[in-house]
Amino acid sequence: MKLILGLTILIAFSAEGQTKRARDYGIPFDGTPGKSNAITDVGNVTVGHSTIIKGSGKLVKGQGPIRTGVTAILPHGKEFHPCYANFYALNGNGDMTGTHWITESGFLETPILITNTGSVGIVRDATWQWMDQHKYYTPIFKDYWFAYPVVGETYDGILNDINGQHVKKENVFAALDSARSGAVKEGGVGGGTGMICYGFKGGIGTSSRVINKQAGGYTVGVLVQANHGGRSQLTISGVPVGKEMTDTLGLQISGVTTKQKPLEQELGSIIIVLATDAPLLPGQIKRLAQRIPLGLTRTGAIGGNSSGDIFIAFSTANKDAFSNTEEKQVTTMSNETMNLLFTATIQATEEAIINALFAGETMEGIDGNKVYGLPKEKVVQIMKKYNRMSK
Repeated sequence: MKLILGLTILIAFSAEGQTKRARDYGIPFDGTPGKSNAITDVGNVTVGHSTIIKGSGKLVKGQGPIRTGVTAILPHGKEFHPCYANFYALNGNGDMTGTHWITESGFLETPILITNTGSVGIVRDATWQWMDQHKYYTPIFKDYWFAYPVVGETYDGILNDINGQHVKKENVFAALDSARSGAVKEGGVGGGTGMICYGFKGGIGTSSRVINKQAGGYTVGVLVQANHGGRSQLTISGVPVGKEMTDTLGLQISGVTTKQKPLEQELGSIIIVLATDAPLLPGQIKRLAQRIPLGLTRTGAIGGNSSGDIFIAFSTANKDAFSNTEEKQVTTMSNETMNLLFTATIQATEEAIINALFAGETMEGIDGNKVYGLPKEKVVQIMKKYNRMSK
């Protein structure tokens, strides 16, 4: 479905039109994915995007070109069921609102939104308005309620008129209202529209892992907004792909370089959202969040100085754990049984980032700046050279 609101393109994505993903090319990944190999494999979790693409040519602040958007993750769809949650930052050159109360209370009480650096404020305010209009709160609040919407960001100012702050209330509402289960559109969509990863077109990526039934059969799902890393760092399933592609088309920036070349300078960040249906307490969820960087580093990331590497994790188990007035009994895994969840976290994070790259398509933005999509067939050749193809 596509809606036109003024000059903004709002797109509600379904499974239709999903491009080939990394494992479809034969890239080998460890672990067993869920049905959609997405964060939405965790029951009740939904994802929606609002993508804004407008104009071309010279940058005119406030007019464009525009290459941005917003992505929404709802832990229990449009129902208000606060989740046990926690937060972790590998490197803090970035922003995620609402995390103080999450670490204090142990609960995530709002949807999670991801956008560009210049639009955190409007996205946070619009999410509050959406929650109010949709009565996204329990009756226990009666005549009053408060919320701290969670909004993360990465920088898209290479391709987008970021200072024009083009994300508006209707974009936020569109992302939240269009959130669905099932397959998730990846690459240059939603908050990932203008993002660059390892010198190629990046953006949204997702993956999931299911642990064995004897350990509970729980699912871990990850969604990333990937906008980090230099070309030579890129590693895929242990293969130094970036170092093998030093002569491959990279980023062309008007006024900075007259030729296409790999991007090495760290210009962005990565936001990672993890969901699981495993019954975990907030302290245990923190342990999962702290394993996310191990999957990130598998793709070559170093947590560079200018990279905001910020992660949030939540559990959809213990659905009725939240109460302002009553004692609650909850179920939790033992710490000794969490190793499989740690492994699933690392595996899903790694594949989600590579999926973002495989979904990225060449994009031209402000002043003719252009970032190229990952040359997938060349990646396949390199993987074969290292005998690392699964088929």
